[in-house]
Amino acid sequence: MTIALVPGTYDPVTNGHLDVIERSAQIFERIIVGVSASPKKGGGPLFDLQQRVGFVEEATRRFDNVSVLPFDMLLVDFAVKVGAQIIVKGLRAVTDFESEFQQASLNYHLNPALETVFIMATPYNMYLSSSMVKEIAVLGGSVRDWVMPSVEQALHEAFRPL
Repeated sequence: MTIALVPGTYDPVTNGHLDVIERSAQIFERIIVGVSASPKKGGGPLFDLQQRVGFVEEATRRFDNVSVLPFDMLLVDFAVKVGAQIIVKGLRAVTDFESEFQQASLNYHLNPALETVFIMATPYNMYLSSSMVKEIAVLGGSVRDWVMPSVEQALHEAFRPL
């Protein structure tokens, strides 16, 4: 069975993430969505690891071949731990390419048995990112077109004026 790992911080999970997960689920027999603790990424995630895992579980419930697991270790070690042979990364605009290419090269050096596959974002999601969603939310804008209702509510609560 081909197991693919779709890793990310998912802070929060967006429709762009879900697009990559759904398309991966159509290609590979089993998908593991790895939610990274990422404590130092950008000053730390807005949502804690348990919340992010919960959001991704809710969003992927409809897929029979998708499971969600948290991780706090080197990606290649986590991939081996869960039996993944493939790492799937989504690519948005050209700006993603350099960083993702560098990560894929380092991952290959660390474990040549793991293959990295890139899935291009659909045009609608090409410029969507969790950071942009949070920035819109913090300024009081609507994010309903890019996240599921529970994430929209959590963002509203997180950024509610004091």
